[in-house]
Amino acid sequence: MSDTQPHALDPEGRLRLVLFDCDGVLIDSEAPAIRLIARRAAERGAPLSFEEAMERHAGKALGHIQHELEAEYGVSLGMDWVARIQDDLVALMREEAEPVPGAPAMLEAMGPLGLPFRVGSNSSRAEMTAKFGRVGFTAHFPEDRVHSAREMGRPKPDPHVYLHAAAQEGVSPSECVVVEDSDPGVQAAHDAGMACILLRPHGPMPPHDWPGLVHIRHLDELVPLLARVKRTQTS
Repeated sequence: MSDTQPHALDPEGRLRLVLFDCDGVLIDSEAPAIRLIARRAAERGAPLSFEEAMERHAGKALGHIQHELEAEYGVSLGMDWVARIQDDLVALMREEAEPVPGAPAMLEAMGPLGLPFRVGSNSSRAEMTAKFGRVGFTAHFPEDRVHSAREMGRPKPDPHVYLHAAAQEGVSPSECVVVEDSDPGVQAAHDAGMACILLRPHGPMPPHDWPGLVHIRHLDELVPLLARVKRTQTS
């Protein structure tokens, strides 16, 4: 983000697009997904506990997780490991995905706010379709507003998925705000030149300090925050 370019949450800026991460922001799927990853890793010689997996690998792309586990444990998880987990995750999310607390009401309140929104995730499109179908979010996220960093081959912290979503909307990065919960996602937002709202009820803050980073603890804070920004920018 340019030092002279006001970000999307700045009173002198212009907020035109909200970009949501999926897991941990809209869908409470990380715990069952990480449990599955730990189990599949242990089956192939990487005895990773659920707690270790949550601490080290939450929010990371499966390919990055495989690379780190193979380096740490000195084993090969196999060329099919990521593909098998992806298939398992789709089936799992059809049964176990739940909305993050406050997400249904927040999405309903986004409509009257008049701000377009999209989702950019390290999950596959098939996973997101399963998750949104399970929790009733499909109407909020038509297919053309769902963007998979995994399928682009450039998972977060690479900023490509957010830059692509902004381009599809026809807005500049400085006019976007990203809603994230993970450190890789925050890094992606920063490197995209976008403002970021970090949803983190507890735990350490990421090692970033820039004016476009705002912290909230619950999704019920999000729409009022965005509404204040809009009022400030139009006053």
